[in-house]
Amino acid sequence: MKIFILGAGRMGTWLVEEFCHDHDVAVYDNDRKKLKYFFNVTRFLNLEEVKDFQPELIINAVNLQNTINAFDEVLPYLPKNCMLSDITSVKRGLYDYYKKIGRKFVSTHPMFGPTFANIRDLRDENAIIIKESDEKGKNFFKEFYKNLHLNIYEYTFKEHDEITAYSLGTPFSSSLVFAACMKKQEAPGTTFKKHKDIAKGLLSEDDYLLSEILFNPHTLKQIEKINSQLSYLTHIIRGRDYEEMKKFLNRLRSNIE
Repeated sequence: MKIFILGAGRMGTWLVEEFCHDHDVAVYDNDRKKLKYFFNVTRFLNLEEVKDFQPELIINAVNLQNTINAFDEVLPYLPKNCMLSDITSVKRGLYDYYKKIGRKFVSTHPMFGPTFANIRDLRDENAIIIKESDEKGKNFFKEFYKNLHLNIYEYTFKEHDEITAYSLGTPFSSSLVFAACMKKQEAPGTTFKKHKDIAKGLLSEDDYLLSEILFNPHTLKQIEKINSQLSYLTHIIRGRDYEEMKKFLNRLRSNIE
């Protein structure tokens, strides 16, 4: 298949490296320095070159803030039968966009990032495929993700943003609060170090991506739950209530089993 990957950031680069051995792959990025280390790949210096390449699939891997604008810029150079694809972490507005332009599309979300995942061994990692996507596109990505031994889930656009609010919004919020409470002081302890490493990794991500995940309307409900549980824990600690603490901890153990 002829695949054009738009954006050579961390995820775009990973996709290029995964696809280039089995497919005819081309890549473009505004920052030409990002293109110099690719091999067995066609590197475009401007979008007009896409027209001659005639891709069958375009994977939009630019940052979340520019996803729709990037589609708009490249659409004039794509053949009518080229399927559109995105890998965004937040899908808000994309379904309406795809319906408006009337092209076949497949929307997925690899539920991992180069910051935390070992991209050379993705067993036990997860990926989401959006149900409203074209069947041919869904089958292509199902096969791709299966070969990487990923667990695959199918959700609608709406369900996707609900589940990401739970699976991303909750830990992101917790890690940000942890970082907000830190001070310039050495702190021994393995648990503290692990939390600190997670917070560092999270804060290395794109600001707009973090903001959009947190601004997801469903995330607010998760933050309200965090606030509620913190208030309850504060009440237990203030009263030094051992019995209530035991009940609380047992409930938490049951939650995470």
